[in-house]
Amino acid sequence: MDRNVSIIKDLSGNQIVLINDILFKGKRKVNWEDVENYLKKYVGDFYSIADTGEIVYIGSDLTDEYTRSNYTARLKGGSAKAKANASQGLPEMIEIANRKRFEENQKDKHNKDAKLGWYRYDSRFALPVYDESGEVERYNVFHALMLMRHAKDGKLYLYDIMEIKKETRNLFQSEDSTQ
Repeated sequence: MDRNVSIIKDLSGNQIVLINDILFKGKRKVNWEDVENYLKKYVGDFYSIADTGEIVYIGSDLTDEYTRSNYTARLKGGSAKAKANASQGLPEMIEIANRKRFEENQKDKHNKDAKLGWYRYDSRFALPVYDESGEVERYNVFHALMLMRHAKDGKLYLYDIMEIKKETRNLFQSEDSTQ
C-alpha cells in the first residue's frame, strides 16, 4: 500500500504523523464507503506502540466502527475530512500513541468483543492545507483519541479514533525532522 506518511517532531519535540496526501476530498461530505474500503487494507495487520511495546491488531470490526460509529455520524465538514484522511496514517498514529488510560467495559453489547475493557491513547496527525495554486500553504495539526478494545484473547485491537480536535497553537516545524 503506497502511503505518503512520515513521523516528525514539533518545536516542543512531540511527535506528529504527517499525512502528505488528501485522498478523501469533497465539498460537501465524505464518502465513508471509500474510507471503509481503504481501511480493509489494514485488516489482519499489527503495529507496535513505541512507548509501551504493546502490539495493536487491526480486526475486521475497525472498518465498520471507524466509518459508522455514532461519533463519525456526528462529524461535519473539516472534522469529518480529518478523520477520513487520518485513516492513511493509522500505523504511525499507533506507533506514536501515548498517555495510556484504562476504562472498564460499560455496555453489555461489548462484553464479548472487549471483555477485558478498553484503553485510550492520545495521538496526533497533520494534514496539508493547499492554496489556490495547489501548493501546500501550511499544515493543520489534530489531536485524536485512539480507542483500543482489550479482547478476551488478551490482544489489543484498534476500535476507532475519536475526539479529533484541531490544535489552535502551532508548534509545527515545517522542516522534516523525522525521529
